[in-house]
Amino acid sequence: MNLVSDNIAPAHQAVLGALARANSGPARPYGHDEVNARVESMLSEVFEREVAAFLVTTGTAANALSLAQMTPPWGAVIGHEEAHVMHDECGAPEFFTNGAKVVGAPGLDGKLTPESLGSLLGRDFWTPPTHVAPKALTLSQATEAGTVYRAGEVAALAEIAREKGLRVHMDGARFANAVASSGRTPAELTWKAGVEALSFGFTKNGAMAAEAIVLFAPDLVENLAERRKRGGHTWSKGRFVAAQIEALLEGGLWLDLARRANASAAKLALGLEARGLKLAFPVEANEVFVWLPRPLHEALQAQGAAYYVWTSRSVAPARAGRDGETMARLIASFATEDREIDAFISAVGAAPGRTKKASRSPGTPLF
Repeated sequence: MNLVSDNIAPAHQAVLGALARANSGPARPYGHDEVNARVESMLSEVFEREVAAFLVTTGTAANALSLAQMTPPWGAVIGHEEAHVMHDECGAPEFFTNGAKVVGAPGLDGKLTPESLGSLLGRDFWTPPTHVAPKALTLSQATEAGTVYRAGEVAALAEIAREKGLRVHMDGARFANAVASSGRTPAELTWKAGVEALSFGFTKNGAMAAEAIVLFAPDLVENLAERRKRGGHTWSKGRFVAAQIEALLEGGLWLDLARRANASAAKLALGLEARGLKLAFPVEANEVFVWLPRPLHEALQAQGAAYYVWTSRSVAPARAGRDGETMARLIASFATEDREIDAFISAVGAAPGRTKKASRSPGTPLF
């Protein structure tokens, strides 16, 4: 019953096979190999246009390098106040931008809204030269609340950013899960909606360590190779990073794995609601946030269930927990098995004082 994170999942067998094949002989170093070339071509097919791709091995590097291309040291990066880049990257965006500020805005269910973004950008403290100037907007897809921005929501936020002179970045650590649940194409969720750079995550979805900076704006390409090298994120044997991504893109495996993880999360959410528990956020990808009464939380921990205890200010009032309840974050991966979901749900049902209720759909329907 280990639902701590999708980071705990193993690398997919297709990835391991691709690494073995990449290891079969010599190749040009520093990303000038045939595998890297094929991956860039495959990414262009995925996004229905020519893109530039710079491969790295961590999402932190992908985010920080992308934002550094957009933001000078005297600038500001705007994002949701609970976004990963705000709290979970140890100041990497500030470091790689050489000191730009990262500023958060509120929003229910982990999402920025045109109102919250417009309100922040409309305030009177962005006056040069004594204050930083907003230069980039970053959107998490899926969000830290496990919700997914619709294409129209991305477009509305990007339009505000464009009017204010901000570049638009998307942190796609779980981009695959967002695409799988939305029913929209990768292009529709990114550049067609105004996104100029994407941190395309593969590590949480079957890779060993592989992420792609995908650039849709040609002017952002200049000197990114040098920035990546200077930051220590250029692999001399870059074919081993590219091979992982090639294996996941081949035949749409990346989407198959994301659908599998999303389905496990949906099954888990349905089972928890059927046992009378309240969800803190709609379940739209592979994350489930549920309120657990303290005795139930302690009983699950005693039985070996593993998950993170979570806090959030973006819970809608109608989904707020009660006194004595703990919010648990449960994440399913492509490797999560039905027996793990069944065991967790059974453990909830078997806890003292639990009663079953009629099943209903978890949160808002997928779209």
